[in-house]
Amino acid sequence: MSPSRSGEGPDSVRGVSARDHRREVLALAIPAFATLVSEPLLLMADSAIIGHLGTTQLAGLGIAGNIIGVLAGLCIFLAYGTTATVSRRLGAGDKRGALTGGVDGIILGALIGLGITVALQLLLEPVIGLYGPTPEVAAHAATYLRIASLGFPFLLVMLASTGVLRGLQDTRTPLKVAVALNLTNIGLNFLLVYGVGLGIAGAAIGTVLSQAGAAAILVTVVARGARREGAEVRFSPGGILMAARSGAWLILRTAALQTSITATTVVATHLGPTGLAAHQVVNSLWMFLAFALDAIAIAAQAIVGRYLGAGDAQTVRALVGMMVRWGVWFGVILGVLFLVLRTWIPIVFTGDPAVRELVAAVLIVVAVLLPLNGLVFVLDGVLIGAGDARYLAIAGTIVTLAYLPFAIWVDLTGKSLVWLWAAYGISMLGRGIALWARARGTQWMRLGA
Repeated sequence: MSPSRSGEGPDSVRGVSARDHRREVLALAIPAFATLVSEPLLLMADSAIIGHLGTTQLAGLGIAGNIIGVLAGLCIFLAYGTTATVSRRLGAGDKRGALTGGVDGIILGALIGLGITVALQLLLEPVIGLYGPTPEVAAHAATYLRIASLGFPFLLVMLASTGVLRGLQDTRTPLKVAVALNLTNIGLNFLLVYGVGLGIAGAAIGTVLSQAGAAAILVTVVARGARREGAEVRFSPGGILMAARSGAWLILRTAALQTSITATTVVATHLGPTGLAAHQVVNSLWMFLAFALDAIAIAAQAIVGRYLGAGDAQTVRALVGMMVRWGVWFGVILGVLFLVLRTWIPIVFTGDPAVRELVAAVLIVVAVLLPLNGLVFVLDGVLIGAGDARYLAIAGTIVTLAYLPFAIWVDLTGKSLVWLWAAYGISMLGRGIALWARARGTQWMRLGA
């Protein structure tokens, strides 16, 4: 191992010091953090605004939000897959090829989004009925989802475009767009929900309009970069099919995770409007925390993919150890913060005392799980960046199958929402064990483009 320019010894890897690696990770993670937390803030803003319309409206959003989350989650490969592909090609010195692959992913996202919109418009009521809500809750869910589903083409184009930029080691542009997106969304929602008096429909309209604007900006940025590098910006069936095939394992991996989340929401629906409303608040906070912790994972995807593409396994191993430690400590800090604020946070979302009390109780469970989440999300990002989606899919499926009996037990015994979230923690523990066991080995470290 050669000495670094800024120091020698065990903290130096291939001429680059640990301090340089920390700066490299932070340069990606900090903007990614702000970008990532802005995404669930869209749902949190809707939850806070809608929650003060009434408990049944908030419960309806809980069902609609879960359906949107499941479908968007299944398409997260558009971001993760393009990040891994683009970063590997960039590390191998093929920036033009990286951008060509990224454009294919964006077009694929638009096509999938259009298909999801059409399917939801046709099957909206039967899908909501699977959750078993009360008629009033179902009506609010249908109102929101019918409008919000129109935003799927824009949402998936945003995911793919963001993945391209992250693969190019650019997390600042998505940050700027995400901040603008959230400010626009919050302003439009207040105007349409309370100013114009559209209620829950107004929140959905504001979200769709904001997503459309953000998607247009991101596509423009990627297209300009592609033209500069001489990459093809056109419909390419072969490239699109390749992008789809590469994302198949990531889709299965995400399907397993979304199955656990959906099962949890279905059980929460059986707890009645109060239980479902409380679950919606906790779940929106959970997503916020998940994306916050995922900032380091996004940096891991981009950096790990680039160094593996360059054939530098030693640096990858050093960076993984550092990022895991950061993820766990970040989880500890967030956990302590939520324990301290757990009785105050629910006030933002609802005026219902019963919902507030239930949310405060569940947040204790959430706070305890956050250090484990830090480990899980970082290692998940590492393996995605390494292109180890097959293992993630298989392990995720096994963990989900192990969790479902616990969710069913909570449902059959009529336990509270606190028990339900404690049971969900079992799935996070299973993911942690599976990811840790994999990361300790070397099979996932495939070198080269």
